[in-house]
Amino acid sequence: MTSFKLRSVKLRPGEEYRDAKEVELEPIELGGQRYLPVPGRVEAELALTRASTGTVFELRFPGRVHGPCFRCLTDAVVDVPIAAREYQATNPGAEEELRTPYVVDDVLRLSDWARDALLLALPDKILCRPDCAGLCPVCGRDLNREPHEHEEAVGDPRWAALAELRERL
Repeated sequence: MTSFKLRSVKLRPGEEYRDAKEVELEPIELGGQRYLPVPGRVEAELALTRASTGTVFELRFPGRVHGPCFRCLTDAVVDVPIAAREYQATNPGAEEELRTPYVVDDVLRLSDWARDALLLALPDKILCRPDCAGLCPVCGRDLNREPHEHEEAVGDPRWAALAELRERL
């Protein structure tokens, strides 16, 4: 887990600190599927800006995730640029929106923040390509490789009793 000690930087209001940090990214679990950030360590740009009421944190890095396609389960790759921003007030008090969950005991948890920023930047459905046809609901074959249709529609056996009642009426 990558972190940054905030006590190592002394800023006055209006000053800014910028540095390149190597951030470790952990695998992501989405919808029961595992997605791997590639590479596992990325070069990120970290910026801290001291305001009169607190500190603004910025994190930028290129995100790339490998994992199964939502529709056909083949390998999918998603590239997303990450630009995240957080704010921590000097005296947040009980106001939760004035503090960031990534700062604990003057340590900025870069890995946690990068993981969450990557998750938020990913599309709703990770696809191998935009026009992915998915898997056949009858036989399970990949419709991208073998486009086909089945001649006879197979009915759900749970509805058989209702079909018999309809025929009687």
